[in-house]
Amino acid sequence: MTSASPDGPGRPVVLGVDAHDTGSMPAAWAADEAARRGLPLRLVHAVPSLYREFRPFDEGRYHKALRERADRALDRAATLARERHPELGVTTVVAEDVPAPALCRESRNAALVVLGSRRLSRVEEALSTYSVAVPVSAQAHCPVVVVRDPEHTTQDPPYVVLGVDGSPSSEPAVDFAFAYADERRAALRVLWVWQRPPVGNPDEPATERMLRRMLFESTAGHHEHHPDVTVTHELVHGHPVEELALASEHALAVVVGRRGNGGFTGMRLGSVPHGLLRRAHCPVVTVPSAPR
Repeated sequence: MTSASPDGPGRPVVLGVDAHDTGSMPAAWAADEAARRGLPLRLVHAVPSLYREFRPFDEGRYHKALRERADRALDRAATLARERHPELGVTTVVAEDVPAPALCRESRNAALVVLGSRRLSRVEEALSTYSVAVPVSAQAHCPVVVVRDPEHTTQDPPYVVLGVDGSPSSEPAVDFAFAYADERRAALRVLWVWQRPPVGNPDEPATERMLRRMLFESTAGHHEHHPDVTVTHELVHGHPVEELALASEHALAVVVGRRGNGGFTGMRLGSVPHGLLRRAHCPVVTVPSAPR
């Protein structure tokens, strides 16, 4: 097993390796994306430090077992990545910390953080030490991709879904989605989901005209930098999570922005990104509003 600094020819794609997950989907996705970008792949598994464990009578045996399990999980992921892309630069790291804080530190020097999902309940997501997908998506310094379901490549052309709402947090997500669709030679479906207010009686035709104008303005100027990307704009009525999840059924990925910096409970991630992590049918990309 090797380890190295993330500094190098480019910021790496970081994969959070879960020893409990024997599936290969997140590792394969991360390896393929690193190869497409020409970036190294950094595999990270976190093990709580010996000082965090209250096991005074086992003389470190439990911690040693965790380290051995981490090495096996990292070796499996590295082998898979090298088999898919023999030219890919792969490093592995065991971080002495709780998983979410360790991966958020890694995100400072990463182009992208890729995670799987244990499909935890909402209570487990909030309270479990090993909750990763929600807190990292809420706190990371770079885009986070949660590969809970496979990307769908059967469409012709394949497409990426982008959710926008006119807020500043959408702007980095728009940048990411255009670049990602261009890289994958995919179309881009831009959705603005309008949820009618529970009270009041808005002028719906006037509201729709305003929202359509804002929808098109949200992607203004991007097409000239990505002329090969076919873009469609859709104003949809309904609940944002439900409509974006429906649109994700045959997508390569669904991309959304993130407001704020959140906390490690993930409770400030935002209802739409949080809901999509549970409901989407393809990888979910959460893009932070701005680097900190």
